[in-house]
Amino acid sequence: MEFEDRCHKVQEPKFDCLLFDLDDTLYPLSSGISGHVKTNIEAYMVEKLGIDESKIENLGNLLYKNYGTTMAGLRAIGYSFDYDEYHAFVHGRLPYDNIKPDPVLKHILNNLRIRKLIFTNGDKVHAVRALKRLGLEDCFEGIICFETLNPPCPPQGDEEPEIFDIAGHFARSGTADELPKTPVLCKPNVDAMEEALRIANVNPHKAIFFDDSVRNIQAGKQIGLHTVLVGKSQRVKGADHALESIHNIREALPELWEEAEKAEDVLYADRVAIETSVTA
Repeated sequence: MEFEDRCHKVQEPKFDCLLFDLDDTLYPLSSGISGHVKTNIEAYMVEKLGIDESKIENLGNLLYKNYGTTMAGLRAIGYSFDYDEYHAFVHGRLPYDNIKPDPVLKHILNNLRIRKLIFTNGDKVHAVRALKRLGLEDCFEGIICFETLNPPCPPQGDEEPEIFDIAGHFARSGTADELPKTPVLCKPNVDAMEEALRIANVNPHKAIFFDDSVRNIQAGKQIGLHTVLVGKSQRVKGADHALESIHNIREALPELWEEAEKAEDVLYADRVAIETSVTA
């Protein structure tokens, strides 16, 4: 009976899943990738959507602030475009060589015998390519990405779309509550995050969420996730921990290793070996 009680504790650890953002979380902001993404988005807005270059900076800031991503904001205010084309334009010309292999992180992840998933707003092609550059393509059970949450964009009609003037809206003292809704699901939208967890069968109360975005972390906390802000040394509201680097996981969350060690102790207690299955 005592041994059965021990096994029961092993089978019900405090956490059973780790959710990792990708960009500027698994590799550092210093890679410069995010700056190139911003430049490419702005070029897409000018070259593909015909938006006046003088309006790009202000418009981009408003869309990002109110919709979480520029893409979600562009769709909300009326622009229609092919999602795959957008992602190919924005990510296809990135300097992926800036992302270096990370054997240290690979070792850390491989020693965490717990379910691990990527949760990114990016498309799958980008996620796979970045993970391969890091040397981490075999460290995760799966990828929750843009395509996971969003169906293909409907074909564009022949009529010119009616574009909502978001800059004029705020200039007239309009409120964020009055903005048009976006059809795009992405972080930090709470509905998007809950849908991602539902699809991946993740219990938020038993999952740890790593992300470099304060807004994403706060949304994660809102739905019950244990949260870790990456790239910052100071905790903010909504973050249970703050890590200067993703390499500092063990220092911030020693319980993950303690639980693994306890599991090993129980599994081999009294020289009884129990066959276990590990998914990574």
